[in-house]
Amino acid sequence: MKFRVLGPLSAEVNGGSIVPTARKPRQILTLLALYPGRVMPVPTLMEEIWGTDLPQSALTTLQTYILQLRRRLGTAMGPGGPGAEPGGLDGAGGGAKDILATRHGGYLLQIPPECLDVFEYETLVAGGHASFEAGDDEGAATQLRKALALWQGPALVDVRVGPILEIEVMRLEESRLVTMERRIDVDLRLGRHGELLAELAEMIARHPQHEGLHSQAMVALYRSGRQARALDVYRRLRTRLIEDLGVEPSPQLQRLHQAMLTVDPALDVAAGPKRGSTFDLYAA
Repeated sequence: MKFRVLGPLSAEVNGGSIVPTARKPRQILTLLALYPGRVMPVPTLMEEIWGTDLPQSALTTLQTYILQLRRRLGTAMGPGGPGAEPGGLDGAGGGAKDILATRHGGYLLQIPPECLDVFEYETLVAGGHASFEAGDDEGAATQLRKALALWQGPALVDVRVGPILEIEVMRLEESRLVTMERRIDVDLRLGRHGELLAELAEMIARHPQHEGLHSQAMVALYRSGRQARALDVYRRLRTRLIEDLGVEPSPQLQRLHQAMLTVDPALDVAAGPKRGSTFDLYAA
């Protein structure tokens, strides 16, 4: 049994997909999968699929969606494999009711956390961060790259999200961005600045006000012998921040800019910090 949410929704049992085509059952399956082994209260499920405007038949409709999911699950689990026909309501429920279980006040998906790609992703990220803090750059780079390789696109890209799933998507996407930043920090510490130029150009285009990514792009360009381009990245960001937000770049970024103007030896790979982020290279 395998569930994937880091990209299009995928849920497979015995090699067969149990992802429903209807929008609301997809939301329910996704929400239950994101919290394996935990009871999801009925009001939370209702809020996800209907918001605050609940239809009178909300509870009955929700129970119907749960039954549909159990049927798909039971079909995939059955002795005939994914294509087998369920033997009526009880036949479809059988083992399926043990996995998509009813509890007082809600439902839960009784699967090990290891069945979810998010679990594998977060385990790799935690290991990568630990290696980073320990100064094991190669180990950190390997684990962070493996974590990011699990992503197949934006989180839940093919699932309509309600208020609960929207928060989960924001959390996952923010984690992905932070992980990418950390992996780039590691690559800069390993002297791979030249390999990062194209990726960083794309990243700052996607995140035009993100100071951390701009600091990384500046350092990568500077170490690649493109000081003028590095300074231009700062100038463009400063102009954007002033025009859009009415603020100057952070003190860290201003000090990084000044260090490049004065050709500070600390910017060299050999003299750079062995720990910490590129953005905090010139933190107070």
